[in-house]
Amino acid sequence: MSQPSPVDTMEHTHPHTNPGAPEPLASPVSESAREFLETLTRVVLEVLAGVRDIDQIARWVSDDVYKNLSARVTLSSRARQVTGQRVLRPTFCIGRTVLSEPLPGVIEGVVIVHGKARSRAVALRLEHLGTRWRASAITVL
Repeated sequence: MSQPSPVDTMEHTHPHTNPGAPEPLASPVSESAREFLETLTRVVLEVLAGVRDIDQIARWVSDDVYKNLSARVTLSSRARQVTGQRVLRPTFCIGRTVLSEPLPGVIEGVVIVHGKARSRAVALRLEHLGTRWRASAITVL
């Protein structure tokens, strides 16, 4: 049986958060995608928490993703108003990031985020447009 190719199993972890973990792959595409995935995950969680304006990520996400996030932001804002919760910057750290490239120019990834009370997974699909990445799907679990 053959070994899976690195493209099929591009696992990226941070050695400082997981001792003995494999080093990230050094390919420019996967490295730029990993950095973008992690940054976009941070920003999306801040948007959902109400501490960052959704318009700040408009150019980095597709119209459908923007609409879905916008609806979720509205619901979160209403829930905070009803319960009287203050808007607080979320405290979390990025854990493991796993990438795969199902098609050329398309990266699918999962970023594990560890917060004080719980850990979450954020699944993203990126499409390479010219010189940058754009998220065509984001799901926060």
